Amino acid sequence: MLAVRKRSLKVFTFALLFVLTITSFLLNYTNNALTVAWDPKHFVYQISEQFKKLMNYSWRPCGCSTCVSEEGVSLWFDERFNQTMQPLLTARNAFMPEDSYKWWLKLQGERSPKGINETIQELFEIIPGDGDQLLERSSSQCRRCAVVGNSGNLKQSNYGQDINSHDFVFRMNKAPTVGFEEDVGSKTTHHFVYPESYRDLGENVSMILIPFKTLDLRWVTSALTTGTINHTYIPVPRKIKANKDKILVYHPVFIKYVYDSWLQHHGRYPSTGFLSVIFALHVCDEVSLYGFGADSKGNWHHYWENNPSAGAFRQTGVHDGDFESNLTLTLASIDKIHFFKGR
Repeated sequence: MLAVRKRSLKVFTFALLFVLTITSFLLNYTNNALTVAWDPKHFVYQISEQFKKLMNYSWRPCGCSTCVSEEGVSLWFDERFNQTMQPLLTARNAFMPEDSYKWWLKLQGERSPKGINETIQELFEIIPGDGDQLLERSSSQCRRCAVVGNSGNLKQSNYGQDINSHDFVFRMNKAPTVGFEEDVGSKTTHHFVYPESYRDLGENVSMILIPFKTLDLRWVTSALTTGTINHTYIPVPRKIKANKDKILVYHPVFIKYVYDSWLQHHGRYPSTGFLSVIFALHVCDEVSLYGFGADSKGNWHHYWENNPSAGAFRQTGVHDGDFESNLTLTLASIDKIHFFKGR
């Protein structure tokens, strides 16, 4: 019933816009009729041009003033953004091309990994494999998303209320909110983790697992059932506090897409933060970034740390932090994202 109402509203809106456009044209044409001789070809041409403008307005990809996925704004963006890529692994798109699978297996060098098909089948016997409301898009909606990083530049930023005002709020890894609400907000709809960065989540928060190896997928199954897996390359929780009906999985093929198309092979593989940004570009209409980059003094550290000179993660060689940071600034410069640099 809701879908029928939305469709009827869209038809009515389109018809109203069409009538207004034609009326506006006829009035304009009548005003000029005293000085311009009747020309049927010119009349048809003007109608055609007005109709083209109407079609471009009516079929925009979203209801925002600007839409992330709108083409023709930036050639640089259009060359990298592939709208057909599916960010979440589901039971319907679980197939992985051989080249993507081989690349993914090398990310963390797991020895003797279990078969991927069997692993995914077991996983989707425990958690839903049908995607999420994030995948349900409508051209009449304006979906505003905040991607909240963990930078120390969030300290004393007072961004909390603004972050909470978004439809969806993405956070990542071990980021806390309690005690930092004024700067980072309290709302979380989706939280990106991998086994080694897991933290307990609220009942209404969707956990998005970013798997960097087969064992990560097996860990979710284990943590929700037997609890037999408690170590990957470091100790990980045997059990997790998460709503199993709200657990989602980042598609390994999408990780490779981010690495190939966006990072263009800088670093060994993308960071959680950058994977979250590109994920948001594919599921949101407006994207705002908070807590990315260094603070005003050039320090790289987490907002909950007392050591402002921390940031050893940038020296691991796994991620190219500088290249990722430059990409986010480029996205902001072409108005594909809103970038809040904090303090």
